[in-house]
Amino acid sequence: MVKFAHMSDVHLGGWKQKPLQDLNFQSFQKAINICISERAEFLLIAGDLFDAAYPPIEILKETFAEFKKLKESGIPCFLISGSHDYSVSGKTFLDVLEKSGFCKNVSIFEDDGKTLILKPTRHNGVVIYGYPGKKSGLDVADLKRIKLEDSIGFKILMLHTTIDKVVGDLPIEYVEADSLPQSDYCALGHIHVKLKYKNFVYPGPIFPNNFAELEELNNGSFSIYDSNLPNPFRVIDLKIKEVEKISVEVNDGITATEQIISEISRRDVKDKIVLLRVSGELENSQTSNIKFNQIDDFAKQREVYFLLKNTHKLRNKEIEIESEIEKSENIEEETIKLYSQQNPSSFDYKVEQLINSLSIEKQEGETSETFSSRIFDESKKILNF
Repeated sequence: MVKFAHMSDVHLGGWKQKPLQDLNFQSFQKAINICISERAEFLLIAGDLFDAAYPPIEILKETFAEFKKLKESGIPCFLISGSHDYSVSGKTFLDVLEKSGFCKNVSIFEDDGKTLILKPTRHNGVVIYGYPGKKSGLDVADLKRIKLEDSIGFKILMLHTTIDKVVGDLPIEYVEADSLPQSDYCALGHIHVKLKYKNFVYPGPIFPNNFAELEELNNGSFSIYDSNLPNPFRVIDLKIKEVEKISVEVNDGITATEQIISEISRRDVKDKIVLLRVSGELENSQTSNIKFNQIDDFAKQREVYFLLKNTHKLRNKEIEIESEIEKSENIEEETIKLYSQQNPSSFDYKVEQLINSLSIEKQEGETSETFSSRIFDESKKILNF
């Protein structure tokens, strides 16, 4: 008889907007409280506890407090690193959690170049095997050659990867589920879906990680397995805030602000996450004509918890250039020249300079931050900022 909780893709620190970062943590906190109230024997976290290998100190302090609460309740935690909290050097803050006695990393294996032999971590009558997730799907090739060291007990395999049952049309590497070593429960993470195939389980993220996930999932989730029940598998939804989805199609940037505010005013948005999707093709106006600051202020007046905007499908009507471009190898230069002739502006002489500055290549050994700063500084000089 065994009862345990399975989480993955917590991504603490992932949201940059503080109100959503807070909800992410509250969702994790709620999941920990449910584990305690349900008297789970242990907790599995199948990768991406943190959104980065080195999370901010405030995130760490809050997380340690939750793990302390879990330990004081007598619930051990077993985890693996994911593609976000994985580090090539092998050094992450998961090590600090483990050395503090709050969890056990079960990614223990031997690699002879041909076979990856996963070693078991034993807990009462359970044996747990794990392999870490890696960036860019580099774990997939490894997983095609894994074997489990023989051990007696209820076998759990923890992986942070993509299996064929969830890949769909995505152009990503995957491993065939039925080719993996047999286990009684395969605790998966990485793909943010709720799925159960045979004994393979994706519990979903603890909290949605972006606009599209909030749109689709509304809230986070995790799973509890209890062999004492006729149906041992349960998905636990973590409802923190309601989500209100608002889609507005506009064609005039001048009147769009009023149109969007009018649509929000017709909805019950108090204390909700409002997902505002604005789409359409603007004629005789620009996206800059839409006063999003005014829309934000109106949302605050209506006591919206947080307004999250998506304008990926909002376009300015393209200006057609009727003249033919003679030299296709200079298509950028020719297009800019023709556009400038048809739409003269005092800014035209700076366009070519800006194009050249943005074509600067990154130097060997130069950090991304330094490279970005160099391009930004060059652009400011051209624009006289």
